[in-house]
Amino acid sequence: MPEPTEPLLHLVPKAEAAQSMKDFKSDQEVRWCPGCGDYAVLAAVQGFMPELGLARENIVFVSGIGCSSRFPYYMNTYGMHSIHGRAPAIATGLATSRRDLSVWVVTGDGDALSIGGNHLIHALRRNVNLKILLFNNRIYGLTKGQYSPTSELGKITKSTPMGSLDAPFNPVSLALGAEASFVARTVDSDRKHLTEVLRQASAHNGTALVEIYQNCNIFNDGAFEALKDKDQAQEAVIRLEHGRPIRFGADNAKGVVRDPATGDLKVVTVTPDNEGSVLIHDAHAATPTTAFALSRLADPDTLHQTPIGVFRSVDRPVYDTLMADQLETAVERYGKGDLGQLLTGNDTWTVVG
Repeated sequence: MPEPTEPLLHLVPKAEAAQSMKDFKSDQEVRWCPGCGDYAVLAAVQGFMPELGLARENIVFVSGIGCSSRFPYYMNTYGMHSIHGRAPAIATGLATSRRDLSVWVVTGDGDALSIGGNHLIHALRRNVNLKILLFNNRIYGLTKGQYSPTSELGKITKSTPMGSLDAPFNPVSLALGAEASFVARTVDSDRKHLTEVLRQASAHNGTALVEIYQNCNIFNDGAFEALKDKDQAQEAVIRLEHGRPIRFGADNAKGVVRDPATGDLKVVTVTPDNEGSVLIHDAHAATPTTAFALSRLADPDTLHQTPIGVFRSVDRPVYDTLMADQLETAVERYGKGDLGQLLTGNDTWTVVG
């Protein structure tokens, strides 16, 4: 895929002076449970923001409801703690009407995928110029430990004492199914990887969805231990890097190949006979078929063999740009509209008692 010729970040005013992490820390007391993974994500975002070199007053964080949705309070930028599940809708309005803003959405697995599921998928399919950080702790933390749309089948919680009967969403699969142009996954405790994914997401034109596995040490502690424990992670984490063979494990002994019989992807022990069949990761592939297949590798219960990194990054028309062009064309053809005339025109009526 060709690289975008003009990153939309050029529309956002630059900072007048060099910035540091301290510039993005607000004066608000951070109020999450001690040990929460949100702290690590906040530090990574605050540490990364100076790289953008953007004026802080032209950066906006919009959140919904949930533990992660306190995020805007802690960023020394503009922000909005909005309505449950509606952050993508509100952010869409901002991004399309104010193209001089860098708009970020912070949401959780419950906020984004339950009441907010419809808003999320439409932001993705429209390809609005938003960056969506989806904190996934596989539980409802703010409301004290009920199962969420990403909780594993059979999950014992306060609201499912006999085990959840719901099959969980895979947020990456969902985003790819909605034709998202940028989809990635990372882990809260891997600062280097998280920052690199944020870097790529911010440079992307259009909607970028980043799923962040985030530990809730109060209500779902250790949910991602297989991906964090040094002894387990080597065999559990598949690191996706564009243009490189998809290999992992001790000495890269395992690889991902396509099953010639079914077309599905599977993990094999790499040998001289099958080494040539190991997939080369192509994040820029025109279709999301292989990216979707990669997203299905992780077992929803054990999380063994879980891919992280950028699954898909493709260039396609951005909604904000299309809308701006359409408005400009309309003004050229018909002149500026009259809102008062529209409201009092022939298509209105008066209700009488």
